[in-house]
Amino acid sequence: MTAPDHEHRAPRSEPDPEPDGLSVRDRALLALERRSWAGPGAKERAIREELGLSPVRYYQLLNALIDDERALREDPVTVNRLRRVRDAKRGRR
Repeated sequence: MTAPDHEHRAPRSEPDPEPDGLSVRDRALLALERRSWAGPGAKERAIREELGLSPVRYYQLLNALIDDERALREDPVTVNRLRRVRDAKRGRR
């Protein structure tokens, strides 16, 4: 018998960070951001199905995460890319 789908998702509660790094949820957010997306709606669907979050909550958490130096140490390429995208959007406003 296989495990229910919900057992493969990142935790929904606010996780405690690991002593010297990121939480499981934070790592899952970064992993989702590293992926490429086939078409419109695919990323939002993955956010809901894999993380159990609304897209709005996902982007709130992601925005806070990319300011965390632990995230930068964990995945500098992704975090720096996200920071550049965010800064470019802020510059256009």
